[in-house]
Amino acid sequence: MMPNDIEFASFIMPEDGPGWIIDSARPVTAKAQRWRAGEIGRAPHAHPRGQLLWAEEGILRVHSCGAHWLAPTSHAVWIPGNITHEVVMETDVSACFIYIDPSVTNLRGLHCEVLYMTPLMRQLLLRFRALGPTGNRERLSRLSGVIIDELAVLPTAPLSLPAGSDPRLARVTNRLLERPDDRANLEELARFAGAGARTLERLFKRETGLSFSEWRNRLRLMEAVNHLSHGKSSVEIAGLLGYRSASAFVAAFGRGFGVPPQSYLKVGAAEDG
Repeated sequence: MMPNDIEFASFIMPEDGPGWIIDSARPVTAKAQRWRAGEIGRAPHAHPRGQLLWAEEGILRVHSCGAHWLAPTSHAVWIPGNITHEVVMETDVSACFIYIDPSVTNLRGLHCEVLYMTPLMRQLLLRFRALGPTGNRERLSRLSGVIIDELAVLPTAPLSLPAGSDPRLARVTNRLLERPDDRANLEELARFAGAGARTLERLFKRETGLSFSEWRNRLRLMEAVNHLSHGKSSVEIAGLLGYRSASAFVAAFGRGFGVPPQSYLKVGAAEDG
């Protein structure tokens, strides 16, 4: 559970939160909040500070720049400053967000990323949150420096899914996002979208950079990480995501991530050394 001294204000009014504070003397600010499944953090918005979104409990999804990023508790999403984004709660979520002042330069790249949350980074955020904005200034300053150093080296995870703007493509991707276990083939989905199969394949390549099969496989792998974070087995996940067998799922996961499913969530801890 989250401590009582943390702010739980909503993200309704613009420029009302720590993301808009410009203060190099406070390079790191934080906010904790709870949401229900299906809630949207706020309408698409941007703020000067970079933001690390971590769900201590639950799973959140970030939409930004025509793509989706999925973050179970084992991961976090980094959003650079002034990047428009929207956060959607896949489950009930208890989240801790930290915001990095623009005075901290060259921290990471200029694009959103999903990052492995190392055990050290988790403990740093929990300690920073526990101190609160009225905590000892010297301790907050020292802790801020360590958080920034650790954030700069967190390993990235391949949990992003590009989207497209063409209405025919959007019909298909929205259908698959709602039902990752959908086994419809390219021809069936093309009829659903009102396009030819070759046209739909071209739309996938042009607007997402991936073929249809690559896009669907990445979606399933992202959802698999979601289920793994909830302790589900390979047999359960294979059934939930439309794989023909557990072995087919394990093989696809290994090709995508380079490790077996049950080893994946240990990668971040191993990177922490």
